[in-house]
Amino acid sequence: MSPRRRMSEQAAEVAVDQACRVLRLPTIRNQFPDLAAKAGNDQMSYLVLLAELLLADCDDRARRRSERRIKAAQFPRERSLREFDFDANPNIDSAVVGPLATCEWVKKGLRLCLIGDSGTGKSHLLIALGTEAAMAGFRVKYTLASKLAMEQVEAADEKILTKTLARYGRVDLLCIDELGSMQLDRRGAELLFQVLNEREEKNSVAIASNDSFAKAHMFRRTCARQRRDCTGSDGTSNTA
Repeated sequence: MSPRRRMSEQAAEVAVDQACRVLRLPTIRNQFPDLAAKAGNDQMSYLVLLAELLLADCDDRARRRSERRIKAAQFPRERSLREFDFDANPNIDSAVVGPLATCEWVKKGLRLCLIGDSGTGKSHLLIALGTEAAMAGFRVKYTLASKLAMEQVEAADEKILTKTLARYGRVDLLCIDELGSMQLDRRGAELLFQVLNEREEKNSVAIASNDSFAKAHMFRRTCARQRRDCTGSDGTSNTA
């Protein structure tokens, strides 16, 4: 390719802007003027300037991907582990919760059970850990237990249960909240646990459940195996 004739600074700025639009590089287009000025002041080499621009674009794309995954998870509100008040919840050990943020349990397809009375932070932790998983690159889906059960019942009635189960089976982490806060009829409970069985040894499930429900309801009888799988790396049950 023949070399281009020398451009003026103004023409070069316009060319960079147009090229970034064509190549769909909005981050480089937005940051180039400031970084180019900084490069001149700091006597930055062309190679370093190029690296700075490309890394900025990579970081921004990773951020936008995380935002899309978090949005796709359909969390009802924003929650983070940083905001969780461990002092107000002394029965929750930060040393147990902290390692869960690495999402190794999601990578391994393990189960997580957050069990406790109302107001003990189960939903906060469930959403926060789900958010960590989405930021780590995993596909996450959040739902209420009652909503999931109702959806499965409707899918069974419409003869599309297999399709619905497959949709939930594709996500890396399924977060089921408020298990036990509403009484499920037998059919709804059976279809709910069918979702869990379909994910057995394939992908992770995180469940937030009332302590009384976990002890007295069919969750204990039907999902004894899942309960045993809901352990941390040290083999202890994760409860909230």
